[in-house]
Amino acid sequence: MYSVKPFKLIISGGGTGGHIYPALAIATAIKEHFVDAEILFVGAKGKMEMEKVPKAGYRIKGFWISGFQRSFSISNLLFPLKLIVSLLQAYIEFKKFKPTVVVGTGGFASGPILQVAQWFGVPTLVQEQNSFPGITNRILSKKVDRVCVAYNGMERFFPKTKIRLTGNPVRSSLTKITSNGTAKTFFGLDPDKKTLAVIGGSLGAKKINELIQSKLAFLKGMGLQILWQCGSLYYDSYSNYSEEGVVIRPFIYEMDQFYAASDFIISRAGAGSISELCCVGKPLLLIPSPNVTANHQLRNAEALAENNAALLIEEHQLEEQFEHQFSSLVNDEKQQQTLKSNIKKLAKPDATEAILNQIKELL
Repeated sequence: MYSVKPFKLIISGGGTGGHIYPALAIATAIKEHFVDAEILFVGAKGKMEMEKVPKAGYRIKGFWISGFQRSFSISNLLFPLKLIVSLLQAYIEFKKFKPTVVVGTGGFASGPILQVAQWFGVPTLVQEQNSFPGITNRILSKKVDRVCVAYNGMERFFPKTKIRLTGNPVRSSLTKITSNGTAKTFFGLDPDKKTLAVIGGSLGAKKINELIQSKLAFLKGMGLQILWQCGSLYYDSYSNYSEEGVVIRPFIYEMDQFYAASDFIISRAGAGSISELCCVGKPLLLIPSPNVTANHQLRNAEALAENNAALLIEEHQLEEQFEHQFSSLVNDEKQQQTLKSNIKKLAKPDATEAILNQIKELL
């Protein structure tokens, strides 16, 4: 344990789970390593961090800020006013809290508070999960002290001298996964039956939900039970498909249990999810979202597929390829072991500690 008094951390990132969960992982590491550390989260009002962060036991302040839409949107007219108001809110919170370090994990919510910290000369660090960084982190990187990244070649976007290759932080609970049978029982599933765990990101994935709904008979016919996180946006549409051997949840907080219960996983290919899935090391089918900047989910998925660490099917190929590829996987134990072995080689379970070390250097 370390004691730097007073040690106060402001951490900001939001909009999606891909920004929120790395922030929570960093906060947990800080609490484990620094005695009496005070942590304040900053997010955007109305976004998912305002629910997820308090659920994890941390205090959060919401600012009136939203991103600038790339396509024409009336909401863009409010952007300058929101930016000014959020900078004022950030200034007030900064002066009240007096942070030792400010960390941003991406998303527009992190912009104002890191900007204010830079004005006052307080050490700052950003953590970028993707191979194609968001605009907020690219702007902030010009003046931050450290940029922690998960991919090589990020000199295209960030100042080379500030870059540290750390990997993406994952929740510490994922390194302490319980037994497969115990986790299945936790969800009310048969502990002796093979389980397909399905996750489409924090909000859910329309195409993946449609796929699972249409293939329920096919999947159960292979002797599988299904643990299906359909997302809060879609739960009302799919909750009635719940039956014996099919557990449907809008959102799963107990991700350590979720991964432990799985024998096979179907997932999107966001950077945070990929980092967790590499640590978990289960046979994996990736269905990347095509609706993301620079198609970075496809790039993430291709990196695993090229290393024979996961199967990859793009959305437009699902009807043609899903049944053949997935049934081949379920029936081929040698392929399962190969995927498990190869994906574990790509894991960076010490990423959170590496980022923590960078924060220590800034003190």
